Amino acid sequence: CSSLAGIMLLEVFLVLGTLLIYFLFSKKKEETLPFKDGWWGKGQKPVTQEDTSVRPFKVETTEEELSDLFRRLDQARFTEPLENSCFHYGTNSVHLRKVVSYWKNQFNWKKQVEVLNKYPQFKTKIQGIDIHFVHVKPPRLPEGQAAKPLLMVHGWPGSFYEFYKIIPLLTDPASHGLGDEHIFEVICPSIPGYGFSEAPHKKGFNSVSAASVFYELMLRLGFNEFYTQGGDWGWLICTNLAQIAPNHVKGLHLNMASVSKLGLTHLLSILLGRYFPGLFGFQDEDVRRMFPFLKKGLYRILSESGYAHIQATKPDTVGCGLNDSPVGLAAYILEKFSSWTDMEFQNLEDGGLERKFSLDDLLTNVMIYWVSGCIVSSMCFYKENLQKGIGTQKHEKLTVQVPTGIASFPNEILHTPQAWAKKKYTNIVSFHFMPRGGHFAAFEEPELLAKDILQFVGKVEKEQLWKKK
Repeated sequence: CSSLAGIMLLEVFLVLGTLLIYFLFSKKKEETLPFKDGWWGKGQKPVTQEDTSVRPFKVETTEEELSDLFRRLDQARFTEPLENSCFHYGTNSVHLRKVVSYWKNQFNWKKQVEVLNKYPQFKTKIQGIDIHFVHVKPPRLPEGQAAKPLLMVHGWPGSFYEFYKIIPLLTDPASHGLGDEHIFEVICPSIPGYGFSEAPHKKGFNSVSAASVFYELMLRLGFNEFYTQGGDWGWLICTNLAQIAPNHVKGLHLNMASVSKLGLTHLLSILLGRYFPGLFGFQDEDVRRMFPFLKKGLYRILSESGYAHIQATKPDTVGCGLNDSPVGLAAYILEKFSSWTDMEFQNLEDGGLERKFSLDDLLTNVMIYWVSGCIVSSMCFYKENLQKGIGTQKHEKLTVQVPTGIASFPNEILHTPQAWAKKKYTNIVSFHFMPRGGHFAAFEEPELLAKDILQFVGKVEKEQLWKKK
């Protein structure tokens, strides 16, 4: 009898031991994303070692490029918009004429090149392609204090320029009334195929590839531990980076957190969340932003995602036209800076473009796409990320363990409640409903975003949360 009990006890221990080993190893195996060591350069990967030097870079434009641009602007053909159509049909060509007139007669690209070059820029070769990045160190550091490295990643149709107004608030917060407890060293790369980063020459360069390249970049710059921040594609790239290197990413800050894997509870919360918010962990603000779901969810996806469908299927076809016409390029890009900043701007003939941005800032971003000729390669990123279908990639099935902060802006295209986000990001330490702002947070509301990043990093540092991952 005692031997039987002993055998049963041994079996229980064996089962428990097996379960423990399974959870220890399978958890570790499941929770990290493999680093993607690709070769994106032209032709075969050379047998020689890659040049890892970091070279200074400056934005430069030739007179030939500028005269070609002005010739194209002069020869632009405009169509008449429908009466009272405002921005409901896309960029209104009456307003577009005004923008082009400003572009030709008042916009000073040479002056904006000086603005772009006011921060140190560099290039370095990673996985066969040249990676462009802005790297700004603090002008001053209190004694005994080290700067915290922060990788900031843009999206489409933005660029590294989106961060120019927030950089001084993070590298020199004391001079802007934000205290000196946390001071950052900011690194803003251009996604490969965007701006001045070389486009991949091979198929398959997706967000995991970009995250792997940026991880290598941070290690090359000597940063073994760092913070990351992003919205739009920056959200996904930084998320993937946290999944690849959870022991190197101290904290992940997002101003957009989309969830691609929807379960039964998500669907039930869409159907019933308006009536029983508490049941699904919704706050009043979640309800206000999400419902009625047909209007603020489904219809919005349908009306705003046409560009994504084109870019995820046939980017080169439409890209050819945009790469050939600066006016077409501006119309395509500026439309996003209207509706994604505030959906209500579609009711205005000027698309509300200058309510949050100056024409100089908007055209500087357009010019980065024009002079680098990157619109096609920037659009290809959609195909590489979406062609296999939503919810099919390994990274979509993995959670994120890294301490996460989310700044939820009210005019973001689609709202993701914390109750949804925490199923993906299991360690949310800061989730804030921001008082104003939309999709291009760093560009629109640099101070609001900087404050949120500072308080998030403050929490992570104070409680040493990255050590508890």
